[in-house]
Amino acid sequence: MTPSDSTGGRAAPPGLAPFDQRDYRNALGSFATGVTVVTTVDAGGRRYAMTVNSFAAVSLAPPLVLWSVSRESPSARAFQTATHFAINVLAADQVALSRHFARSSDDKFAGIAILPGFAGLPLIAGAAAVFQCRTETLYPGGDHEVILGRVEQYDYSDGEPLVFCRGRYKRGVNLEIAADRDADLAAAWGGLA
Repeated sequence: MTPSDSTGGRAAPPGLAPFDQRDYRNALGSFATGVTVVTTVDAGGRRYAMTVNSFAAVSLAPPLVLWSVSRESPSARAFQTATHFAINVLAADQVALSRHFARSSDDKFAGIAILPGFAGLPLIAGAAAVFQCRTETLYPGGDHEVILGRVEQYDYSDGEPLVFCRGRYKRGVNLEIAADRDADLAAAWGGLA
């Protein structure tokens, strides 16, 4: 896209001011993501957690995933030095947990139902999926650190995952089933549905 195209694209030409960060975030928000809580524990046993939507699968063989943490995050150092971390993919009914772990707190786990993971990892009870990982590599990524992990254990349920898009929590809709239902209704009503 260019600044003059019909889609209203915005560009930051080389050597000029960067994108407007708020507007850039709005554009990125058009990409719907799942919502995760990434957890870890330090050598002293202190638990850390943060809400993250930068989770992505990287490789099946070996099983690798990645996520990124802002270098300004109060928990950044704990995740940068951790040997293990867990990606907890939140279920559709866990909006409150997403908000809870997005805020700063002395003990983010107070009153939260957790399960024990390997290497002392705290796992979120009721999550749609959990990936317990060994930290493989860290990569610089602008104002973030990209953390690559090797999945050592995972678990998941048939529960619906939580979705986030354009600043709002959403539920996923299976468009194929919806389209099939609409076609069935149309056929039943002689094409009037």
